[in-house]
Amino acid sequence: MRAFAAHLPSSEGTFISPEAVGWNHAPGIWTDEQGEAWKPIVEAVHEHDTPIFLQLWHTGRTSHSDFHNGELPVAPSAIKSNGRPAIVPSGEEKDHEVPRPLETSEMSRLIEDYRSAAARAKAAGFDGVEVHAGNGYLIDEFLQSKTNQREDQYGGRIENRFRLLGEVVDVCQTVFDAPRVGVRISPNGEFNDMGSPDFRETFLYVAQQLNSRDLAWLDILDGLSFGFHKLGDPITLSDIRSVYSGRIMANCGYDRDQADTAIAEGLAEMVAFGRPFISNPDLVERFVNDWDFNDPAPQDVWYSYDEEGYTDFPTYEQSKPSELNETARA
Repeated sequence: MRAFAAHLPSSEGTFISPEAVGWNHAPGIWTDEQGEAWKPIVEAVHEHDTPIFLQLWHTGRTSHSDFHNGELPVAPSAIKSNGRPAIVPSGEEKDHEVPRPLETSEMSRLIEDYRSAAARAKAAGFDGVEVHAGNGYLIDEFLQSKTNQREDQYGGRIENRFRLLGEVVDVCQTVFDAPRVGVRISPNGEFNDMGSPDFRETFLYVAQQLNSRDLAWLDILDGLSFGFHKLGDPITLSDIRSVYSGRIMANCGYDRDQADTAIAEGLAEMVAFGRPFISNPDLVERFVNDWDFNDPAPQDVWYSYDEEGYTDFPTYEQSKPSELNETARA
């Protein structure tokens, strides 16, 4: 029997505050009005007896002043990203700017932004939250020595660089029960100009510290299909499992057989699928029944903003009704 029988939806990254914004047409959760707007979405998912988590997101230095009325984006340190350009509200691509380092006195406000966002998510009916601490966004920038050169209690040695993530998880667990808060990390990724020479030491420490927090899961982008910084041997699920005994969600480029193997070997309890789900809305059923997939969705429709392209991919039943009828008759 395959390991896939259900799915656990999560929102895409959702901004915790106006300061966190750095992406066009992405949702937020910092106002009561936004919280109310999420309710029918959550209710629609719950009608299928399926839980749904909200992913809490702050884009950090990858944002641009065009999103903030001319104010610079914030980061742990004044280190510019040399990653792909920012797509600003006008639709133009612009080079990143040198961000403004957050003051130590601002950290309590930032942590409160996460708590408030989690509280609004709970009020909207979400079953939990995932803290986005990967892919070169704000919390990842604090974790990594490449982007964090602070000299206060949030920078320098690994223990200090972990401090923000630890405090964010702790405050979210004052809103939701501990096993309803997940965390995403991307130890091998180069996306958004990331990758630190001490990445192995850093992320094994991060996993070890999170081990005591009884998370819903630790979502690890261990796969290399999203880009690898090549600063050493990549961190594997086995590496993480050596220091983390909780639930692991493997992520990034897995196919079904690789996912089955990871679960069978006890290296992960769950495996995330992103891109295949875009073009296969019934992905779970296709796994269970060994049905073929639709062609992969071209990248230009991943973030389409209307009813065409993102939500109109056919289910197997819609694309192959004759085959299903033959199976039923047999």
